[in-house]
Amino acid sequence: MEKDTFDLIKKMTELQGTSGFEHRVREEMRKQITPYVDEVRQDGLGGIFGIKKSNIEQAPRVMVAAHMDEVGFMIANITEQGLFRVVPLGGWNPYVVSAQRFTLQTAKGDYPCVSSSVPPHLLRGKDGNSGKLEIADVLFDAGFESKEEAMSFGVRPGDAIVPDVETVKMANGKRILSKAWDNRYGTTVVIEMLKELANESLPNTLIAGANVQEEVGLRGTKGAVHQFKPDLFFAVDCSAADDLTGDKSSFGHLGEGFLLRIQDPGMITLKGMREFLLDTAETNDIPYQYFVSKGGTDAGAAQVINNGVPSAVIGVCARYIHTHQTVFHIDDYAAAKEMLKQVVQTLDRSTLETILKNN
Repeated sequence: MEKDTFDLIKKMTELQGTSGFEHRVREEMRKQITPYVDEVRQDGLGGIFGIKKSNIEQAPRVMVAAHMDEVGFMIANITEQGLFRVVPLGGWNPYVVSAQRFTLQTAKGDYPCVSSSVPPHLLRGKDGNSGKLEIADVLFDAGFESKEEAMSFGVRPGDAIVPDVETVKMANGKRILSKAWDNRYGTTVVIEMLKELANESLPNTLIAGANVQEEVGLRGTKGAVHQFKPDLFFAVDCSAADDLTGDKSSFGHLGEGFLLRIQDPGMITLKGMREFLLDTAETNDIPYQYFVSKGGTDAGAAQVINNGVPSAVIGVCARYIHTHQTVFHIDDYAAAKEMLKQVVQTLDRSTLETILKNN
């Protein structure tokens, strides 16, 4: 793994930005992509895209979109004891929320915060497994002694609470432990792709960047696709690995290549698009694995905007997504980056027409 790549992964994953609060990630993306594109544009909800124009007449418009948001929480109300009740932003398993470190983001600044839990000492003589845990049962504690004290520090309902995690390499140097690889994978791969293609002329007009609010219903991509009007759309997103038991029939195995998604609840990858992706991967010896998902991506929303936009996902998998600690494989990232570059370098008008004809 190149040091520059790990440094960028560390920077992007350690940034804190949950749905509706992506501004820190957006400003870093703006800084990173501006030198490599002809212009940078922001849509009405806050998505940001760099545009690299083609010199070819009637060049197709190709959109590559990550999403900036990670799962987090929003304060719903403040208790008299100065604790917080929250609503989730994105999907959380309630059993992984407790006793974790977070950052509370307020208008007056950031404060350390922890999610509540019940120590075993207080469960003695009780059935500790009785009932079903809900997110609403978990209080968040930033150390305030009262509601009034919390408010004096600028805390208000609507403030964001985001996981606080350091990104580190694991023992073998091939796997990385971080928060938010869903979907700082996408932001990282977009930045590196634009950098590596900066001096190349493309057969398409490339619109590459990241949407907001994917984790709360694929919201950001709808306005962005309407604004930029691509001919083809590629989501770059991270999905759940299911490889802990070694069952080869499950989907998503670390170290086996990028994910070629063929179906999820919101999208069937069209025949022409699937054939194009398979041909590209196999021609360039890029490792890939088929993927069927129980969750969706921005591609599912993009495909039904305007008059219909053929869409696909160039993804990676990671263990334990939508928690504080995610494990992923750098080789999968490298495969996805190479695949994305090959797709962008290949997609001319003729290739677009072949994809559309074969759908």
